[in-house]
Order: sequence, then C-alpha cells, then structure tokens
Amino acid sequence: MATKRYLLTPGPTPVPPEVLAAMAEPVIHHRSPDFKAVFAETRAHLKEVYRTRNEVLVFASSGTGAFESAVANLLSPGEKVLAVSHGNFGERWQKLAAAFGCDVHALTYAWGESPRAEDVAAALRESEAAVALLVHSETSTGVVSDLEPLLAACNAAGAISVVDAISSLAAVPLETDAWGADVVVTGSQKALMTPPGLAFASVSDRALGKAAHATLPRFYWDWARAREQQEKDSTPFTPPTSTIVALNVALRRIIAEGLDHVFARHVALGRACRAGAKAMGLDLYSPDDDSAAVLTALLTPEGVDAVALRLALRDRYGITIAGGHGDIVDRLFRIGHIGYVDVFDITTALAAIELELVRLGAAVERGAAVAAALEAYESTVAA
Repeated sequence: MATKRYLLTPGPTPVPPEVLAAMAEPVIHHRSPDFKAVFAETRAHLKEVYRTRNEVLVFASSGTGAFESAVANLLSPGEKVLAVSHGNFGERWQKLAAAFGCDVHALTYAWGESPRAEDVAAALRESEAAVALLVHSETSTGVVSDLEPLLAACNAAGAISVVDAISSLAAVPLETDAWGADVVVTGSQKALMTPPGLAFASVSDRALGKAAHATLPRFYWDWARAREQQEKDSTPFTPPTSTIVALNVALRRIIAEGLDHVFARHVALGRACRAGAKAMGLDLYSPDDDSAAVLTALLTPEGVDAVALRLALRDRYGITIAGGHGDIVDRLFRIGHIGYVDVFDITTALAAIELELVRLGAAVERGAAVAAALEAYESTVAA
C-alpha cells in the first residue's frame, strides 16, 4: 500500500496544516472567556462566508443533523412540505421529512438533471406547501443548481426555503441574503477545509417566525435554544471546542484569499479535471461546464469496474476518490476539487487513473490527461 496519501473526495476534503495544528493546541473549556472570544470571531467569519446578516447556528453534527434541525423547527406533524430531488441527497431530504410525519410532496427529477424554477413554482401552487427543501450542490451527480431563480420561485409563493449547501458554500457563489434564502445548511468537512463534526444553519427572521409556531418536537436541534445561547457567545450543549478553533483558522484563510478568488480557483480546477478526463476518453456524468466546480463525476470505460478502480487507486497510489450512488455504482466515480486542493493534486489523480486504466487494458494515451489538465488550468488562471 502506498504511504503518501491524497484525499480527493467531495468531503471530507484535505485540511490545511495550520488548521490541523490548531486542533493540536490545548483544549479550552467551552464556558471560558477564551472560547467565547473564539466562538464570537468564528460566527462573524461564518456570516461573511455565508454573505448574510442572519445568525448562523452551530451544531456538533454532520450536515444532515443541521438539515434535520430545519425540518424539526419549521414544520408541524402532517404539514405539507415540498422536497425537490435530483439525486441521492434530495431523496434523503424527502425521506427525512417523511420520517417526521410531514406530508411530503416530492418534485423528483432524473439524476443528473437540474431543477427548474417554473416547476418549483407550479409544485408550490399545487401542493400549497409553506416550506420547500432544495439542493444546491447535488454531490451524487456533480450538478450545481441554478439556485437564485429557485429561491425567487419560493419567495414569490411565500414559501420558506431550506437549502442544502453542504458541498457548495465557499466553493461556488451563494448569496444568502441577496438571493433571499431563508435557511442555508452546510458542514465543516467540505469547502470549509475543517475535519468533520460541525454543521451550520443560517436562519432568516422569516424562518424564525415560522419556527415559533411549528410543533414538531425538538430539543438538541431547537433553534431558539441555540440562538439564545449564541447571543451570549455560548452554546446550549458542549461543543467540539478544538474543531471550532480549527474552523476559525480555516475561515481566516478563506477570507484572506477572498471568496471571489476561491470561486475562480474552483472553476479552474474543474476545467482542469474535465479536460484531463476527456483526454483519456472518459465520459462525463457531471455537466461539462463551469457549474461543475465542486466535483467531476466520470464513467469508467465499458468493462472497467469503478469500485475496483477506486480500490486500486487507494492501494497502489494512495489516492482516495469517491464512488457513485444509485444503479450505476459499478461505473461511476467522482473526483472532488474543493477546499485545500491544487492543480497538482488533480494531475496526480489523473495520472494514476491513466496508469490504472492502461494496466487494465484500456486504450489510453499516456501523459495526455496531465497535459490537457495543465493546459486548461493555465489558460483559465491566465485569462
């Protein structure tokens, strides 16, 4: 097994050394003045990255936990909710809302499609749902929705929007306030370049108003309890203090680079990855445009098992990429390029895929993928 490791999944993502170093600092008590100061600074940075004036609630959980908090706080038993799905995670939110006893009205697209604002508007009219669950970046397919018109459709209908931005926040443009998003959920382990364990939900005043009258049970996920404590720079329950300290370091790095530069970097990496893949003759499963800045989803050549390919990349070259979901798991694999990733990580992964495909007998020109990736990247950053 290779000793040097490369992590190129859409989450968890690689963590910068200074962020890892912050986690090794002495643990601070969560009720101490030291933690209060770090927590206040971290939340201010989160608002900047979210591009919101709303409070960003912090939970010790995966992103799914923060999304569950939205269902638990916004809905009542049997209440209608529109759940828009175009992949694995949209289906998860449909199941989550159903598990809470909500009346789920599903707007379901084929995997790989993008939701359309006119469909969302029609579904809200027909269902009369007061809450809509949306996926910005569908990590199972690589599709990033055109979110702004979807939010406009929700606002025109008077519906509260809940956005899964778990792999999109700080990776691609998302204007929480300017686009009128009510609730936006993300996690620490994606473009925020921090180990797993923290999740966040920005919550608008309109969403807080609806939550005050919703009757689904909640305790740990109670927004009112969390917000009350955060106003005191504290938390209602014990938080992972070291992870919050590390997150603050990661957020400082993002802000220092500048969000617009971060977005442009991800676009350039996406172009490089797609160019290299196409130079190998691989078919894209994710879109062949700059919306696919979070990850590149690819199909193996006929006769090449994607699971075996991923295991070989891990064992022979130390490269971890993501597998597929659904009924094409034997052909779909995904390369993440958000967060602490550079073009040489991408070319390393492409070179290893090239070598492995040649070993398996595929007709691949050696070196073509790396050359194409570097050319695409250099032409983008020079533009």
